[in-house]
Amino acid sequence: MIDLVSHYPWWIIALVLLIAELLAPGFFMIWISLAAALVGLIVLLLPTLGLLGQALLFVVLALASCYGYWGYVRPHMDRRSDQPLLNRRGEQLIGQRYVLDSAIVNGRGKARVGDSLWLVEGPDLPVGSTVEVLGVAGTTLRVQSSVG
Repeated sequence: MIDLVSHYPWWIIALVLLIAELLAPGFFMIWISLAAALVGLIVLLLPTLGLLGQALLFVVLALASCYGYWGYVRPHMDRRSDQPLLNRRGEQLIGQRYVLDSAIVNGRGKARVGDSLWLVEGPDLPVGSTVEVLGVAGTTLRVQSSVG
């Protein structure tokens, strides 16, 4: 008869780690949770495995799953995006032209981008001038005068 009690703690640990991942997402605890679940499965299949063996197996599987994530999964996830600038709105604006809403005085002013105002840095220009975005520094657009 299978001793069901011996593998329960590992599945409880896996569940707690999954809940921790949901509460503080970082895509890391899930890999350790996977290791705990695998140890639970192995203990179910090999009920005579001692506590020290279980602990060592957990450490090895946790390290292996984390290494697999950092070495294989994460690099492939970063390359798959078909919209790499999706959450970097400022960088999406590079090369675009906008009209100054307030003059650039002493190198700083504001430009209307859609329905919002962005801080801009560039050469002094009057209100209504068209500027082209050259780059982004934090939340400030670096601009130059755009003729035409």
